[in-house]
Amino acid sequence: MGIWEQSGHDVRLDWGAEGVAALGRECAVLVVVDVLSFSTTTDLVVGRGGRVLPVRWRDERGVALARAAGAVIAGEGAFTLRPSSVTDIPPGTLLALPSPNGATLCDAAASTGAHVLAGCLRNASAVAAKAHGLGGPIGVIAAGERWGVNIFGHGDTSGPLRPCVEDQVGAGAIAAAPARFGRTLSPEAALAARAVDVAAIADCVSGRELTEAGHGGDVALAAQIDVSEAAPVLHEGVLR
Repeated sequence: MGIWEQSGHDVRLDWGAEGVAALGRECAVLVVVDVLSFSTTTDLVVGRGGRVLPVRWRDERGVALARAAGAVIAGEGAFTLRPSSVTDIPPGTLLALPSPNGATLCDAAASTGAHVLAGCLRNASAVAAKAHGLGGPIGVIAAGERWGVNIFGHGDTSGPLRPCVEDQVGAGAIAAAPARFGRTLSPEAALAARAVDVAAIADCVSGRELTEAGHGGDVALAAQIDVSEAAPVLHEGVLR
């Protein structure tokens, strides 16, 4: 019993929607880590006094509800999923942020009844401290990517999970921090915590893909560690 939940450890780590389903059965807190780019963009928005409404990928009804709530829809104007697009976002903005990984996982995590946070490298220590303060086991969810999903076109909205370097590093940075409060780490979380190599992000597949597409500034923003005190918590469907 409890093998998939990594029972007996305070801090646990798994991947994607399958990880949400497994860890959500026992964890009081779930931290969604999507470094490139949902979690990093969310950190920047919340750090400037804004709010983020996660929307499942290609969910037209979700976008319509967000628009009815007065949200600005990412991708329909100056603000997008790219971190560099929100560095000057006005305080108080409610940004609806669709994404195939981070936003979709936040919605799935909310259905478990756990407290849901969005974490990245920029706010790793702040998010870990907030998660620790909420009590109970902490599940760190590295988002990864999905093979076959074309975020610039039509087609499938999900596919086989592809673990990725940037989310492994981000999840490891967050998992490492609660150990300073005496929290125990599962082997999965401990291994990630020992392998926090921020420099690897620029040269990994995802980092090179963005840089070659002219978005190296987004990679640089995402690779900054512990520069933010924002700890976005999902409350009534909004990260704030």
